[in-house]
Amino acid sequence: MKRTFSYLLLPLMAIFVSASVISCTDDPVPLPTGSIKVKFDNVVGLRDLKLNSDKYINADGEDFTVSTLNYYISNIKFIAAAGNNYTVPQDSSYFLIREGNVDSQLITFNNIPARNYSGIEFVIGIDSLRSVSDISKRKGILDKDSGPTNQEAMYWDWNPGYIFLKLEGTSDSATSSNNKFYYHIGGFGGLTQKTLNNIRVAKIDFGDQRAAVSRNAVAQINLKADILKVFNGPTKVSIKENGSVMFMPFSKTIADNYATMFSLDQIINK
Repeated sequence: MKRTFSYLLLPLMAIFVSASVISCTDDPVPLPTGSIKVKFDNVVGLRDLKLNSDKYINADGEDFTVSTLNYYISNIKFIAAAGNNYTVPQDSSYFLIREGNVDSQLITFNNIPARNYSGIEFVIGIDSLRSVSDISKRKGILDKDSGPTNQEAMYWDWNPGYIFLKLEGTSDSATSSNNKFYYHIGGFGGLTQKTLNNIRVAKIDFGDQRAAVSRNAVAQINLKADILKVFNGPTKVSIKENGSVMFMPFSKTIADNYATMFSLDQIINK
């Protein structure tokens, strides 16, 4: 019986080995990858944004200067022209754009599948899941106790949560004693009860342009962020009437406005 069993076993083993070889050789070849750079150019209408110097005018005819502009973007997704969108891995998808720091305005993404991309999508702010995650999951740019988040005071300790957009400046129309206005907009929906949710998503279609990613080329997507949209968006915002907006119902209006401030400038395929 033992001899008969061994004769039967040998053909079965041969079939198994053959199947294993075929399975390995039939694995799809990994797609080549390349890099995408995304540059954020902060402007005010048709003018470049300059901190603490130039004066600008909003739709209500109010003059203003800007002293601080910071905003988070996260959960970046590149939209492919022929489908197969690419979502940046979650832990590598949080950035703080600061007008006062040029380096923060250019982001490089590596290991992007080689395709033609026709759009980009991202969250303005920090998603609720990451906002309530353990502090060990919020290091680097999300570390509220060190680095840029701490330096720029982009976290509310009194009402735990990130400030998604911080815009500060001066205006002759501001009613404060020092003519300053403050827009600190945050709110992820609440941890234990429902609260303000000012998380917004920006979707930018590239029109007839494409970000062509390949192994030997780098695509650079230049985006404009028009700060004038904070005042001149779907709802006009008066500095005189709303000179200080933080965690209050009107913050939703400003969030709705700045959700429209991003647009494509140009794509450079190198």
